[in-house]
Amino acid sequence: MASIKLILRVNQKDQAGHSPLYIRIIKDRKTKFITAGIKLKESEWDEGKQRVKKNYPNSARMNANLAKKVADAEAELADLERKVKTISVKRIKEAIKGKEVPNFFDYAYNRVEKNKCNLSVSSYRGYKTYLGKFEKYTKTRDVFFDDITVSLLLDYMSHMGNKLGNGNTTQRYSIMILAIMFKDAIKEEIIPDYMYPFNKLKLKKDKSKRQFLKKDQIEKIANAELKEGSNTCIARDMFLFSIYAGGLRFSDVVEFQVKNFNQEENRIKKVIRKTGRLHQFKIGKVALDIIQKYKKEKPDPEDFIFPIIKFGQQFLSNADYRFDITSRTNKAANFQIQKLATKLEITTKVSFHISRHTFATNALNNGMRIEHVSKLMDHNDISTTQIYAKIISEELDQAVDKYIY
Repeated sequence: MASIKLILRVNQKDQAGHSPLYIRIIKDRKTKFITAGIKLKESEWDEGKQRVKKNYPNSARMNANLAKKVADAEAELADLERKVKTISVKRIKEAIKGKEVPNFFDYAYNRVEKNKCNLSVSSYRGYKTYLGKFEKYTKTRDVFFDDITVSLLLDYMSHMGNKLGNGNTTQRYSIMILAIMFKDAIKEEIIPDYMYPFNKLKLKKDKSKRQFLKKDQIEKIANAELKEGSNTCIARDMFLFSIYAGGLRFSDVVEFQVKNFNQEENRIKKVIRKTGRLHQFKIGKVALDIIQKYKKEKPDPEDFIFPIIKFGQQFLSNADYRFDITSRTNKAANFQIQKLATKLEITTKVSFHISRHTFATNALNNGMRIEHVSKLMDHNDISTTQIYAKIISEELDQAVDKYIY
């Protein structure tokens, strides 16, 4: 036999001291909660009498409303138990609450699909991946918003850390995706704001040290004798181009076209793939020489500088295809660059992305103003660029500790 009772969940108290009232169902020692749609202070609730106290405004009307909710729940439960011999507490909850609180996964997946045209391919796929990851953990898609409690989320984080081996950053991102769905549902007034359970979670980030190459390491890579036209040679040249062309990301280097380069002004002018902003800046001799090496004698403005993309029209017009090709060729370039670095006995772990870090740290070391570095890297906020200044400062401290007594 299942039992039904009103419970004030004081562990979900907000800043104003109000706690949400729930209808609690217990069946076979398993518990489920359904929101009663009201928040109260502890001083306004009589747990023994299961009533709102008289110090609550319109207490009589509220008690009548709550009594009806409990009576309706009990009637639904009795009817259900009469029809079905064996019934789970989850099924009881679903029957009682009807459509009052929506299914989390139904809402979340529908929201992602509805906003697909406004999301980048990586964001769209990321949302679906992390929602699928949470669904796999819950082992069911029958999860309602009010099923997702602080306790469940803490257990999920523990599972990610202990079973999946996820670091703090991955755990943080996994939880943030769920939080975004809650925030949107609250904004659309689909659920009340007190159902938001994420405020009580402490999400940590892994401390990451940004790797970069020093001048002698860059020179080693630049001077390596490689077969022209080989995959290693092309990857090396793209990598160097990024270092000497403002730290352009791989996605922008691989789709760099003749029309993006103004030869008279030695200037790149391109919409950055990640930010969608038009970015333009002047480049130096090394980057210019690499462009001249790969540019055809009579190029078409639509030609790609580097011979990586085979189906240009499809690449530029189909976002899913572009994402897949960019990901695949980025991995291939990383493999070639790391293989070359290992051969040259460079101990730093090398991937294409550290060309961006290398540009920043070397530009700052050479005396370029941090505002200019920030502009060249197309950072939204100079605080992002200051990370590189901090790296240089730490290196200086280490040099003092080592050489000055």
